[in-house]
Amino acid sequence: MGDCRRVGVAVDFSPCSRKALKWAVDNLVRSGDHLILVCVRPEGYYESGEMQLWETTGSPLIPLSDFSDSHIMKKYEVNPDPETLDIITTASRQKEIIALMKIYWGDAREKLCESVDNIPLDCMVLGNRGLGKIKRAIMGSVSNYVVNNASCPVTVVKSHD
Repeated sequence: MGDCRRVGVAVDFSPCSRKALKWAVDNLVRSGDHLILVCVRPEGYYESGEMQLWETTGSPLIPLSDFSDSHIMKKYEVNPDPETLDIITTASRQKEIIALMKIYWGDAREKLCESVDNIPLDCMVLGNRGLGKIKRAIMGSVSNYVVNNASCPVTVVKSHD
């Protein structure tokens, strides 16, 4: 397989996921890599059929040209922000990487771990929202769960906002 790696970055288009993406682009991905944005949407009722169609397996891998297109992303009810798209577009051009997106529906902790095996990923980068101790105890930390359960190396990029 050569030296082509599949680097996953968990994205929810928040400032801390952008920070994780930027960290991955600046410190981890290199020419020839596949940078795969893994987006997990909450389960629920979605008007379009995309969620029903891909609920168990996640969406197909979506190329950058498609996830830059708001009409296509509307079908998945995902709205990538301009800053995230800019980071990805610039990285794919400058570093000669292939950028893809995969969308899952359900519990973020489980789906991120599933993505590692299903895509499959060589490593995963995710941000932490910096929940306080009480919120983390109640809600559980997604990053903590993924670090302890994913079958690949996981890097957590701390957000200091």
